[in-house]
Amino acid sequence: MNNDKHFDVIVIGGGPMGLSTAYHLSKRKVSTLVLEQFTFINQLGSSAGVSRQFRIPYPDEYMVKLVKQSIPFWDELQSLTPVPLMDEVGTLWFGDPDVHSTEGNIKQAEIALTAQNVPYTTVSASELESQYHFRDLPSTYTGLFQPQGASIDLKATQQTLYNWNRESSLVTLKEEAPVTKIEHHHDQFEVTTPLGNFTAKKLVLVPGPYANAVFKLLKFQVAATYWNMASAFYKKTTPQVQYPTWFVFQNPVGSNGNQFYGFPEVSWNYPGYIRVASDFVITPLDSPEQRTLVPNPQELAYTAEWVKNHMSGLEPVPHYTSTCLVALSKIPNKELLVDFAPAYVPAHKDIVIYATGWAGKFVPLLGKILADLALDGHTPFDISHFATGYKYFTQLK
Repeated sequence: MNNDKHFDVIVIGGGPMGLSTAYHLSKRKVSTLVLEQFTFINQLGSSAGVSRQFRIPYPDEYMVKLVKQSIPFWDELQSLTPVPLMDEVGTLWFGDPDVHSTEGNIKQAEIALTAQNVPYTTVSASELESQYHFRDLPSTYTGLFQPQGASIDLKATQQTLYNWNRESSLVTLKEEAPVTKIEHHHDQFEVTTPLGNFTAKKLVLVPGPYANAVFKLLKFQVAATYWNMASAFYKKTTPQVQYPTWFVFQNPVGSNGNQFYGFPEVSWNYPGYIRVASDFVITPLDSPEQRTLVPNPQELAYTAEWVKNHMSGLEPVPHYTSTCLVALSKIPNKELLVDFAPAYVPAHKDIVIYATGWAGKFVPLLGKILADLALDGHTPFDISHFATGYKYFTQLK
């Protein structure tokens, strides 16, 4: 039985993953406290911006399978709100078929999709221009189109989860509550915040790009680099032009990563404009404290130039610019890190962590997985590829 200071589980981090975890914990009748260092549904972490891509293509079959497994959980979340959480427009991957990027590789994605019986069509260079409004592309470019791709309304997704948790008698939400100390004694954790001290048997740590600020309280760190990603909207000059969600695979040119992605026009985010962003940063950050809300002007310029040269129906001038701070793992082939705390941390099996990577498409499923791990110590979903291997943590003195 919880009071206002003791809970079954404390979730540290109130972004999409923290809210989703609390949602799934409350469904299992578990008293839960969510601590958010800023305010809920903020623009200061990896959930900045209000749209994300839902796409099934991945170069790894296990990732394709996991996206498929997320779909029923998205359907469940959609049943809680009349606000559409997704705008299904399809996913288009195109470019040099031999390029390997942060998103993977087109040929490998086709193999993984086929293995998981996911429908897609191949797209030629001429079809990229005649059907999808791109232009002046190299004739060697190819692509794939997967019709289930969508734009996620990330703000509405968070709002739906927030509303559920706010109305649940089992969930307590506290914002402007940064955690300053975590101690374990008498078989429970005591978590210190400016709003007071709280105790719980279990912890779920999901502070997004600020993970190491929390992990250090338990004397460990994870190897991460930080991207302050630039984004902008481009005004439509041809109203009838619409794009799917897309990603272009190209080799870098100098300091220009030369890889871009985009969204369709959506009703919830600057109607009349289309968002296009760079999938690279010129200078990664060493720490979240180095982030800025002002995009790198060179990254914006590279993107605007690409829009000018290759996209029809858009004015190539960046509007409504913003940044999104994301932590990326330095561990080879480890995009998402989902595990327990390292073994040298007291009661480490009672501490579940999620850190690094792009996971907007997994929000309702990862919350389920994290709740499973916290309550059962395991999950029926295959997360073996996300295990950290404790050797990748650095123990602090």
